[in-house]
Amino acid sequence: MENSFMVKNSFISIISQEQEGKEENKGSIEFQVFSFTNKIRRLTSHFELHKKDFLSQRGLRKILGKRQRLLTYLSKKNKVRYKKLIGQLDIREPKIR
Repeated sequence: MENSFMVKNSFISIISQEQEGKEENKGSIEFQVFSFTNKIRRLTSHFELHKKDFLSQRGLRKILGKRQRLLTYLSKKNKVRYKKLIGQLDIREPKIR
């Protein structure tokens, strides 16, 4: 578990360095999903120590919902960008109801 988390963190830092070079992309869907993913992973590791932090759990659920809505929008508008982003961030595809 620890090793996969460290690999994801190093991979995210590489992506963030690529994103930082492009200052005009701060409002892009990819950048927003990327920053939400960073927050989600940070909060998830926070909950390993603080299991009863219910306010942060609520914040995590809100961030998850925002990221899910952005990914749904992107998947409808541009499948290629969506698949690339899912692959880069190692996020599984949501189940279609």
